[in-house]
Amino acid sequence: MPTPVVTDDIEIIIENTGGGGGGGIRPPLRGDGDGDDSGKKRPSGGSSLNRYKTGISLGILSILMFFMALVSAFLVRKGTSNDWIPVHLPLLIWINTAVLLASSATLEIARQRLAQSDNAGFRKIWTVTTALGILFLLGQIFVWKQLAAQGIFIASNPASSFFYVFTGAHGLHLLGGVGALIFVAMRKAEARGVSLSMAAEVTGYYWHFMDGLWVFLLMILFLGK
Repeated sequence: MPTPVVTDDIEIIIENTGGGGGGGIRPPLRGDGDGDDSGKKRPSGGSSLNRYKTGISLGILSILMFFMALVSAFLVRKGTSNDWIPVHLPLLIWINTAVLLASSATLEIARQRLAQSDNAGFRKIWTVTTALGILFLLGQIFVWKQLAAQGIFIASNPASSFFYVFTGAHGLHLLGGVGALIFVAMRKAEARGVSLSMAAEVTGYYWHFMDGLWVFLLMILFLGK
């Protein structure tokens, strides 16, 4: 009878395809090979840092364009003005500049401590940087008070108007930088999302830019007397 032959053939086919045991052909599971059941790759820290660098670069560019427009208006107004009375820069403004430059130096020292895994040293020196930034802003307020005591106000003449606009706009942007310094100082190293080193690096870019921008504005004010 042919029936046993057909049955034997079926059994051979099943054994060859692994249907009768666990050692046959198995369809691949999603995510095999990378240890991730979802099969999706997580973004690397480098790509995250690049995104934040791009963001801060665009912010810096927009701030730079804003101040360049102010500087252009300053130069045009000075060249065509008959009522331009130069503002004598108080000694305190030069002291404030030294404080701001010192804050850039301490920021880099703090970042070096962080790179050396000295978190305690990093936070200590980073706090000094934050204090220097706040001291600069307070010093600028005292500069305004000195000028006001001399009868020099924002509406006194075009030169004083630009002085207050330059220093005030820079102070507002630097205040944002102080907020970023405080955020980094209070941040835990093990926090998720942006790492402490990444936050310190991006904040450093902005802070150094604001320091350089202040030196540039100060030279414009000094040479524009």
